[in-house]
Amino acid sequence: MSNSSFFAMLSRMKYIQRWALMRNTYRENICEHTAEVAMLSHALALITNRRFGGTVNAERCVMLALYHDVPEILTGDMPTPIKYHDDTLKNAYKQVERGAAERLLSRLPDDLREDYTAYLLPESDGDMESRLVKAADKLSALIKCVEELKMGNAEFSHAKDSIERGLRRMDLPAVNCFLEEFLPAYALTLDEQESDET
Repeated sequence: MSNSSFFAMLSRMKYIQRWALMRNTYRENICEHTAEVAMLSHALALITNRRFGGTVNAERCVMLALYHDVPEILTGDMPTPIKYHDDTLKNAYKQVERGAAERLLSRLPDDLREDYTAYLLPESDGDMESRLVKAADKLSALIKCVEELKMGNAEFSHAKDSIERGLRRMDLPAVNCFLEEFLPAYALTLDEQESDET
């Protein structure tokens, strides 16, 4: 069997930086972001199931989250204001991302390719699992804004407000629950988070 570079390519996620247009107190790469999105997706799925009577496949959420930014290994992280500037750019970038995902999948042996295609090129992006992963992606961005603002970096002030409005518009009960119950702790110090009084 010939050598495959798929997993070696995945390991390059740690080199792709996010928030390129913004001054950051802490640089975040897509590998770190992906781990957070996977955890948040899992949490949103469990909240949906336990508190709102959902039947979400939490493990599928995690898998979709793990691979949601993999095309950026080849494309880099396109800043949101550019990516979503208008429909023409948005659709063009979707095609670029699809092409990058297909290139990465081509680096897998034939007997594994179909398994990974389900995560790199999911058939639907409107099912609840996909919607929760998109919400978790936005939640991760919101958390980054909260953390930057906590460090006194006002550069993220507008982004925080915009992302939070977008999350509320998604009309997902689990997201609203997370925003009310879990997000405030991200603005606390470690000592405040560990205190029984908070």
